[in-house]
Amino acid sequence: MLAASGVLDVLQLANELQNEVDYQARAVSPGGGAVAAANGSLLQTELLDEQLPWHALIVVAGEGAQLAPGQLLAWRQLAEAGCTLGGVDGGAALLAVAGLLDGARATVDWTLADALMTAHPQVVWTRNVWEISGEGQALRLSCAGGTASLDLMLAWLTRLHGERLGQELTPLLGLERARGRDERQRVSVSERLGSGSPKLSEALALMEANLAEPLPTEEVARLVGVSRRQLERLFKQYLDALPSRYYVELRLQRARRLLQQSSQSILQIGLSCGFSSGPHFSNAYKSLFGNTPRDERSQRAAAWRELSAPKDSTP
Repeated sequence: MLAASGVLDVLQLANELQNEVDYQARAVSPGGGAVAAANGSLLQTELLDEQLPWHALIVVAGEGAQLAPGQLLAWRQLAEAGCTLGGVDGGAALLAVAGLLDGARATVDWTLADALMTAHPQVVWTRNVWEISGEGQALRLSCAGGTASLDLMLAWLTRLHGERLGQELTPLLGLERARGRDERQRVSVSERLGSGSPKLSEALALMEANLAEPLPTEEVARLVGVSRRQLERLFKQYLDALPSRYYVELRLQRARRLLQQSSQSILQIGLSCGFSSGPHFSNAYKSLFGNTPRDERSQRAAAWRELSAPKDSTP
């Protein structure tokens, strides 16, 4: 919701500061109606009508989002008509699946970057906060999640209307400055360690790349060229954790994001994060977070019902 609000807020303020274009932002979705965000709040949407003269389509999505039936054709029609297409958070992943980022520079939330670099090598992926690729009107926009949508929209509107608009918008959004294209978003633990412990960085990169099919500790140690005991010492020194426990927590953190942001079943999520069965996943999840995956989903569903229930109009 924070990412989507950033897009809408910048466009609204831009209308107040310039007279060249009257931006009429419309929230659309494949099915229309209320769409739930990761925090449980609801955004009212309408059906996407690709026959309208769209200037831009900005796709906002979390991890695990999938193309809905009919989206691929509609998006391609918009692209062929010269529409600017953008992806916020996991939205760029959906545009990549649709083949609409081929040959373009693009970025995505750092938690999705490694998998997308492997799955869609035809896209020039970066770890920058935002990217704008192309010339003229048919641009490709992309950014990380959260407040990165503000930076992306500021950069895009500055490109369209000039530096003065960007300078006027920035303080109105509560920002001291907008982040530039080349600024990096959050990076993985293995990257943050850098040259401080190359063997540990290599081990962490292996773990992060193998969440669905976790490697035994002995195999991780063998692949990075150290003994199991040496690997355990490195984890204890730098991360105060055993390799096996750290690996489990990496997988559970990813599972939590999927539970909050995707519509995959609990079993699908557990299996995709390397757990052999539903009970195994549930027990590990509860041990770390204090509630089960089913509880996590139930809490989100309860929040949706509360937000969508009719409000009492009594003062």
